[in-house]
Amino acid sequence: MQRKILVVDDQINTLKVISAILKDEDYVVFTTQSAQEAIQIFQSHKDIDIVLADLKMPGIDGLELYRMMSAIEVDIPYIIMTAYGTVESAVEAMKEGIANYILKPINYHELSIILEKAIREKKILTELVELRREVREKDYFHEIIGADSKMQEIFEIIRTVAPTDVPILIKGETGTGKELIARAIHSLSRRHDRHMICINSAALTESLLEAELFGHVKGAFTGAIANKRGRLEAANKSTLFLDEIGHMSMSLQTKLLRFLEEGTFEPVGSEETRKVDVRVITATNRDLQKEISAGHFLSDLLYRIEVISITTPPLRERRDDIFLLVNHFIKHFSKKYGKEIDSVHPEAIEVLAEYDWPGNVRELENCIARAIIFSKGSRIVLNDLPEKIRDSSNQTRIGREKKFIFTIPDEGISIREMERELIERTLKKCNGNKTLAAHHLGISRKSLYEKLERYK
Repeated sequence: MQRKILVVDDQINTLKVISAILKDEDYVVFTTQSAQEAIQIFQSHKDIDIVLADLKMPGIDGLELYRMMSAIEVDIPYIIMTAYGTVESAVEAMKEGIANYILKPINYHELSIILEKAIREKKILTELVELRREVREKDYFHEIIGADSKMQEIFEIIRTVAPTDVPILIKGETGTGKELIARAIHSLSRRHDRHMICINSAALTESLLEAELFGHVKGAFTGAIANKRGRLEAANKSTLFLDEIGHMSMSLQTKLLRFLEEGTFEPVGSEETRKVDVRVITATNRDLQKEISAGHFLSDLLYRIEVISITTPPLRERRDDIFLLVNHFIKHFSKKYGKEIDSVHPEAIEVLAEYDWPGNVRELENCIARAIIFSKGSRIVLNDLPEKIRDSSNQTRIGREKKFIFTIPDEGISIREMERELIERTLKKCNGNKTLAAHHLGISRKSLYEKLERYK
């Protein structure tokens, strides 16, 4: 699809040269020397993709023209042309929302790059708005956000297993939302009217964990000045969530296994056997089969806790959800910190989408919280993001620039064949995810679907 540009300059020769060059680059070009006529053209052609205007013009100047056009369409990409002596004015204009500026005499190669960048950023912003509009109730499941097919499958598993008392093991990297999954299961279970009890096996020493889990009697150890009920007893008729179970010692695993088999336990320092009705949900970020092979985990315990297993995907494997999560965290932290921030600059969105998020959703949440705190405007911009995320994006782009995507055959290759091959390779790289593929190709999802139809 051809891009449409409106060029405004009081110098007719400038208009002729720019028009000829941009037409060669497959733009549909509208030109005018008058700001008033520019408004008329802009109102008549609602599908104009970008505006290029001189800053200094008689009557209505480029900045005032931008304000008038912004009243018609808020997010129109707008580039100004300016002489070297008015760069300061151009920079000030950018603070009002103008996308970029270019110096006269114009470097036409630079102009092409600036126009492409502005159009791409507008496209990303438009797609983000579309994604927000497309968010349906099914994408929000008991405080878990996920439109990705992997997450939708997990939601369906939760609906199926929650009403039962079957033991469930939740596996996944740190920060992927394992506790949220457990809470969703509990909230849909017959035990939902009682609080779910949580304990993190990695956060306590062996002796403290044993006392916390099973409770203790007075005098059981130094500092045990009174009887204390353990988490197992507190979870009677409810759900116990045991996080990071892969960190539990072998002796404690043996005691937990006995409880799972018989439903009974003894508090530390007591010979009194107690019986409770508890559903146990466990979670781990370790490969428990490897732990068994290394002699660090009981195979019998794994068989007991993994009647049903749920694997939470890392964020890098469900990149479409990044936009939904960013939007959610912006609303949450803007309210929490008293800031009026409602969006993200397209350049920042692109960086967020490219980053691999080793800390997963938790890292993204912290990133947006930080950006909200440091943001000076009404939206998050690139410099509001942590330096390591910006640097990672730069390295990714440099790596891409160094790679050769195609080997040109001796007999040559048509642009049509090259485009088809590029689309096929990108889809394969993205595991068939069309939204992510469109993002990597720099086109809208609608354009990608049109090309898929064209190439069958």
